[in-house]
Amino acid sequence: MERVPILKIGDVLLVSIQIDLQDESVLALQEDLSERIVQTGAHGVAIDISAVEIVDSFIGRMFATIAAVSRMLDAETVVVGMRPAVAITLVELGLSMGGVHTALDLEKGLALLARRRTDRHGDLSFDVSGG
Repeated sequence: MERVPILKIGDVLLVSIQIDLQDESVLALQEDLSERIVQTGAHGVAIDISAVEIVDSFIGRMFATIAAVSRMLDAETVVVGMRPAVAITLVELGLSMGGVHTALDLEKGLALLARRRTDRHGDLSFDVSGG
């Protein structure tokens, strides 16, 4: 079974899915990603599925599960690069993927994660002037 690589960019973990997803690889990704969030203290997860052509109900539900687990570990999830056919399939399957944010591309996804982090934690700068 081929593992999906997980890259760290700042406080975001990037998962670029370039393989055909099988049930085992999605389960392994869920476990690997959870461990990496804890290890790195990441506050965001971007899952790039631009190379994914087909999803089934199990894989769609696993994206929602990954987002729920990430939220419990204080990380937001955004799925980027979803093809129209994949979006249509998910809707036809009745999967809402609740809690999963989406963006057209990685740049917009990273910007969304940055905004969500600021909204959740307020302005992260500190006033050290004593004023």
